[in-house]
Amino acid sequence: MSSLAPASLDRLFEPVQLGELRLANRIVMAPMTRSRADAFDAPSELHVAYYGQRADAGLIVAEGTYPSPDGKGYCRTPGIVTPQQVDGWRRVTSQVQQRGGASTVLQLMHVGRVATRYNKAADAETVAPSAIAARGSLFSDSHGMVPMDVPRALEASEIVKVIEEYRQAAQNARAAGFDGVELHCSSGYLPMQFLMACSNQRQDGYGGSLQKRIRFVVETLEALSETIGAGRVGLRIIPGNPYNDMQDDDPAATYGALLDAIDPLGLAYVQVSRSPQPGLDAFALARRHFRGALVLNDGFDGRSAAQAIDAGMGEAVSFARHFIANPDLVERLRKQRALAEFDRSTLYTPGARGFTDYPALGEVANTQDLRT
Repeated sequence: MSSLAPASLDRLFEPVQLGELRLANRIVMAPMTRSRADAFDAPSELHVAYYGQRADAGLIVAEGTYPSPDGKGYCRTPGIVTPQQVDGWRRVTSQVQQRGGASTVLQLMHVGRVATRYNKAADAETVAPSAIAARGSLFSDSHGMVPMDVPRALEASEIVKVIEEYRQAAQNARAAGFDGVELHCSSGYLPMQFLMACSNQRQDGYGGSLQKRIRFVVETLEALSETIGAGRVGLRIIPGNPYNDMQDDDPAATYGALLDAIDPLGLAYVQVSRSPQPGLDAFALARRHFRGALVLNDGFDGRSAAQAIDAGMGEAVSFARHFIANPDLVERLRKQRALAEFDRSTLYTPGARGFTDYPALGEVANTQDLRT
């Protein structure tokens, strides 16, 4: 892509409209699980500080948040179900607005079979399209590493109820001050489990043929769009991603069919990550099958992000790891300053360390906390 190199990074700092979402710049904070929710699965004051520090982003997509107790799988992940959780997120969005006014979107993450009962409420279940456990294990604060649960297959009537849970979650997100929501349809979670034949062996209207396997995702996006407006709804995909025991023999066909089906909805954006499958250009695939805005993700730095936008590959670029270690990422990119490296060992640990203690430019940090 070097031949496409722009003279500067100016394209990153242009405003852009994604549906109803107004971005002051094209730099997006990607959703990242950080496992810091409180004992009630609500955002704490740490979240208020963490997102407030990063309010210069054009768009913040807040971390994966469960739309129902059954949708929780990891320890210390937040929900958007109870009044306490809604209030916690409202404090976050208020702080972002006060600090810089970035648009905010909440990622709705129902993990389906990627779960352990040790991380769930006592009356919550692990459910999925089919009763097929994902190979692998998860961490639990109470039991350490444990195998993932064998899920209970959802009845057809229950699938409608799950979609309604997503609809209510979108309403709750708006009540909490978010400008929109993003449906998490990657990383082997429930929507992706419906897409893949390896995890969806149903023989009803939600399984079997590809057109039936995409139905759950399409109907969920329709419900979200009807509830808060399609221009406030995004979708996250990673074609060919094997994470959490996924297998797709033809991801180009799978995601081409999905994007063709949702294109008429008029969604705000599709956030698409590079495919780990050799030879599959996920960005080009999304551009061929989706006429709306694309947010590109995975492996970008400032210059390659500006190059991609300049080449028309997408309308914005999202950053994950760089936003962890650089709360002032937008300013660093603007000044073309070196970016700090994040500490992988503190990604999912409780507390402020590795969450809110990364210094901005000009701040004096204790030597042991300086990650450069």
